[in-house]
Amino acid sequence: MVFRMSARPTTMKRLAIGVALSLAAAVLPAAAQNQPAQNQPAQNKQPPAQQQVPAAQSPAPQSPAPQSPAAESTAAPSMPQQGGKLRSQHGAWSILCDTPAGAKNEQCALIQNVVAAKRPELGLSVVVLKTADHKARILRVLAPLGVLLPNGLGLNVDGKDIGRAYFVRCFEDGCYAEVILEDSLIKTLRNGKTATFVVFQTPEEGVGIPVDLKGFGEGFDALP
Repeated sequence: MVFRMSARPTTMKRLAIGVALSLAAAVLPAAAQNQPAQNQPAQNKQPPAQQQVPAAQSPAPQSPAPQSPAAESTAAPSMPQQGGKLRSQHGAWSILCDTPAGAKNEQCALIQNVVAAKRPELGLSVVVLKTADHKARILRVLAPLGVLLPNGLGLNVDGKDIGRAYFVRCFEDGCYAEVILEDSLIKTLRNGKTATFVVFQTPEEGVGIPVDLKGFGEGFDALP
């Protein structure tokens, strides 16, 4: 399974992606309760897959694997506070909805926000959404400014390497990586317990931030 980047979004996709970014950016700074951090070996190979993109989209090259152990920091979920209406809660995941400027219909995203316990500057917003034309599912991860961009974003689920994606763009609220969600990755996330996203602050230091997958499948099915 290969973790591949989606190409530049179409006009319809921009509407869906825009609302997801605004929802994620609004809740990213939320604080979480502290828990002790633990060290674990870095993943030497990251295929990342959150996939094979449709024909119009091009794959991103894989980045080199980290050379030294990555510290996995226990993370706690933070509840959404602003930037959208809470439609429903599914385990650790929330469905938030909003109507973007210029859009006729309300759009929704499945979101979870986590902050590394002893690294409050390392928070992630994980966003799942369907494009306005319902032809694609997108996974977007918003990371804070200051992460090392060339190393990209790693992913493993329950200790199994899924791969790595590159960051697409940075805004004042952070930098995001984005991939097309294919059936194989959705199945992996449905059946998994913990997804660990790895960000880098130096070429050698990867920090794993765990995301609870409880409720992912239920939330995904409830996503309009």
